[in-house]
Amino acid sequence: MNDKTIVTHDGNFHADDVFSVAALKCVFPTFNLVRTRDNAIIQEADIVLDVGGEYDALAGRFDHHQRGGAGEREDGIPYSSFGLIWKHYGVQICEGDEELAKSVDAGLVSTIDAIDCGHTAGVTTGISLSHTISMFNPTWQETGDFDACFNEAVSFASRVLARFIASANGGLSAKAIVAEAIEKADDPRVIVLQQYTPWKRTVHSLAPEALYVVYPSQTGQWRIQTVPAELGSFEDRKSLPQPWAGLNGEALQAVTGLDDAMFCHNGLFIAGAESFESTMKMAAIAVNA
Repeated sequence: MNDKTIVTHDGNFHADDVFSVAALKCVFPTFNLVRTRDNAIIQEADIVLDVGGEYDALAGRFDHHQRGGAGEREDGIPYSSFGLIWKHYGVQICEGDEELAKSVDAGLVSTIDAIDCGHTAGVTTGISLSHTISMFNPTWQETGDFDACFNEAVSFASRVLARFIASANGGLSAKAIVAEAIEKADDPRVIVLQQYTPWKRTVHSLAPEALYVVYPSQTGQWRIQTVPAELGSFEDRKSLPQPWAGLNGEALQAVTGLDDAMFCHNGLFIAGAESFESTMKMAAIAVNA
């Protein structure tokens, strides 16, 4: 067997060392994991992370606790062991897709690094993924096996990492689809998607005139949705017409003059009709209201 020996520190663990091991599981089918601070074992290991006081990717050393740390990103977020591992192996884990690797770093890796390094400016407060990983440690009232708990945390982190990569990949694919729809729009105020894809971030960055997005629902009907004034905001660039608020079926059909209009949310941010044609007519009414 030519399995590598990967070493990290023993005892209490955090998200950076847990996710580092989860990432390495994507690269190496099997390896021997040793959790220790024994310098003799560390010196003989193939890969060392979050311990050892050395950062040298080519030598397989990925610690950030040494004096001066291990560098930082352009936005000032320092690297923890996870960031160093991702910097070296991220593109490989993402099957050669550099843009995807950067997206995962921006959305997941850098946040874990920031919390681990105490660089919390701009990091959302409350229970974070890093805090969740820390809760896998035995509490002071428990006599659990730290290594067994670490392995459990790695299994959880591996699943999170895989789903985050899949989500980031979906977001990048959606960006291209939405960008094309924006370019092809007959009216820049109404963006039409032939299939539902996440659209808000791309519309905000590329379509400042857009007021509504029209797309098919999973059940075959069509929807019209307002573009938020800001990402994450409950305010819209332009709400749907006030007389539609909370109406369904015949009541909405009477107001719109469309015999297959289905509903309009009371919050005036989404409505729907059976057909594409009627949904586009709803968009035209809304634009001119």
